[in-house]
This record gives sequence, C-alpha cells and structure tokens, in this order.
Amino acid sequence: MTIVIGYVPTPAGEAALEAGLEEATVHGDEVVILNSPRRRTTVDGELIDEATADELVARATAAGVTARVDHSDHGDDIVETFSRVAEAASARLVVIGLRRRSPVGKLVTGSDAQRLLLDLDVPILAVKPPR
Repeated sequence: MTIVIGYVPTPAGEAALEAGLEEATVHGDEVVILNSPRRRTTVDGELIDEATADELVARATAAGVTARVDHSDHGDDIVETFSRVAEAASARLVVIGLRRRSPVGKLVTGSDAQRLLLDLDVPILAVKPPR
C-alpha cells in the first residue's frame, strides 16, 4: 500500500513527513511525498528544489521506506490534487501537518487543512509539530 504525505518545508511539513515515514515503516508502505504549494513558481518558498527532493527520498530510504516526490501543481484546488495523487497511488492514508493556531485563528474557515479533512475520501492523519 501507499501513503501520501503532504510536504512543505515548514515545521508542520516536517511533522507530517516524520509521522508518514513512521507509519510507512510500521506497515511496510511506500510513500509519495506531495509537494504542491498553491503557486508553482521558482520563488515560492514552499516549492522544494530537486536537491531537497533527493534529501527527502534519502531520509525515507534511510528509514527503510521506498519514496518518490510528486510536484503536482494544484492552483487553487488542493483537495483535487491530493485526491488525484492519492487515487493514482492507491493510497490507504494521507498525512498532513497542521500549524498551531491561536483561538481566533481557529475561527477562520476555509483553510486548506480543513477542506482536506472534510472533503478527501481517504483516511487522513493530521499531525502538529512539537512545541
């Protein structure tokens, strides 16, 4: 089976990567690391370069996990991108990182994480970075 890990180079992305690799190690899954920032441009801080992608695959390999990086561009619809990648990989699980938010921030609706949790048809593991 396969696990799709949503990854951007942030503490939340690192938490998702670590949790996804741990889950894959325990269950013998392969991993697709999905790096799909909102705007696919060379100056987007969330878009990883090939050297970083290679490093992520090396980290997975060191954990005994077969992995590849997917740089899908989702424009404005992250749910469709995750859904498409998860379906193509026959994923049994999607792992996403959540950033810590203030009580006021929790009232804001329409976040990407919220949309994924509500709309994706694959089980989701949502993790937070350590404090």
